Amino acid sequence: MEINSKIYVAGHKGLVGSAILRALVNKGFKNLVYHSSSELDLRDRQQVLAFFEEERIDYVFLAAAKVGGIAANNDYPADFIRDNLLIQTNVIDAAYQTDVSKLLFLGSTCIYPKFAPQPLKEEYLLTGELEPTNQPYAIAKIAGINMCQSYNRQYGTKFISVMPTNMYGPNDNFDLKSSHVLPALLRKFHEAKESNSKTVEVWGSGNPKREFLHSDDLADACLFLMAHYEDGEIVNIGVGHDISIKELAELIKSVVGYEGGIAFNPSIPDGTPRKLVDVTKINALGWQAKISLEDGLKAVYAEFRKEYQTIA
Repeated sequence: MEINSKIYVAGHKGLVGSAILRALVNKGFKNLVYHSSSELDLRDRQQVLAFFEEERIDYVFLAAAKVGGIAANNDYPADFIRDNLLIQTNVIDAAYQTDVSKLLFLGSTCIYPKFAPQPLKEEYLLTGELEPTNQPYAIAKIAGINMCQSYNRQYGTKFISVMPTNMYGPNDNFDLKSSHVLPALLRKFHEAKESNSKTVEVWGSGNPKREFLHSDDLADACLFLMAHYEDGEIVNIGVGHDISIKELAELIKSVVGYEGGIAFNPSIPDGTPRKLVDVTKINALGWQAKISLEDGLKAVYAEFRKEYQTIA
């Protein structure tokens, strides 16, 4: 990307998109395009194509998606598969129709089979059954990957797909009904501390293991890959190590300064037992994550405390 290239960040208000936008601004890119969903409905094919035809964009970071935790995926499966298929289909096709130089599609590690060997290598895609709790979302993301690869093969486009592990960072979703595990626990422990509650309920057994990547690290990786990677095969982005949900709860308890107990609720499904990505490929290309989980949590909690009244 040249410093004056026109760059479109789809989903710029979300956790990932806002981090990519920050990274671009910090590196001096000024010709940036972004619109809220109220200004541009990416589910509307005509709106999307008209937008691309008018703007004549050079590079696209496709971070727009409908996302959520186990509860949201379970309650709104039709919304997750429909909205994500529409968003990515419209943006990818419009990028092709208007000769975009390069597009980066943000997938998710939920694309991998539920019981795939650990750590998850890129070649494990489509080798087994998916985790049922987020299958509609995963199928939509797999379709996006295949769409990018198919356009590359048929039309000669340069569309790449990256698979980030579990994300956290500024602009995360702290809604207890629809958020992922880390922001949900951060809010639970904060509210328990404020109300002097004796215990905090944590969904599931606490045994599943998860890997957590700060959104600023992901954004750095995305800019790196946009500059240095053109292969159609997917690339994992992660830190290369994981912790159990129990360990995460204890760490968040410490960061928040909560002194009560933790009660696990095994009646809530655990989801995938483990989801650690193999980062050999991206490390070999020359990129590694820099932000430790404890440092990242401290920064996110400091921001959460400032914004808590508006979040609540």
